[in-house]
Amino acid sequence: MMDVTEIRKLIPHRYPFLLVDRIVELEPNRRIVGIKNVTINDSFFQGHFPDKPIMPGVLICEAMAQVGAVLARCSNQDSDKVFVLTGLDGVRFKQPVEPGDQLRIEVEIAKRRKHYWRLAGRVTVDGKQVAEAELSAMEMAV
Repeated sequence: MMDVTEIRKLIPHRYPFLLVDRIVELEPNRRIVGIKNVTINDSFFQGHFPDKPIMPGVLICEAMAQVGAVLARCSNQDSDKVFVLTGLDGVRFKQPVEPGDQLRIEVEIAKRRKHYWRLAGRVTVDGKQVAEAELSAMEMAV
């Protein structure tokens, strides 16, 4: 539905910090599903951990936030503001994410008030949940 070129038009993140490769489902003002293909070439694997590469949990949360930012931009197309993560609650990691995994990142709007967003995120690999979190974010002028 949306490739990385289109995603880059909507959010400011760039290599090595762009953590969403594709959007496969999108219902503006409701929900979105993004994909992140995890490869051994991802820069964070150089140090986390060299002998047992595991994707850092904080980057899984960042991937949820980036997918949420795409949802926000598609739900509020008139805005030229940047979507900034302001909080994480109820974060849970169920199993490690390793090179070769494909993250399916599902984000739903739980609450929205003007430029304040509350999102529910869930990440799966091969149908098994690997992480979940409630995200808070704001749209801010740059």
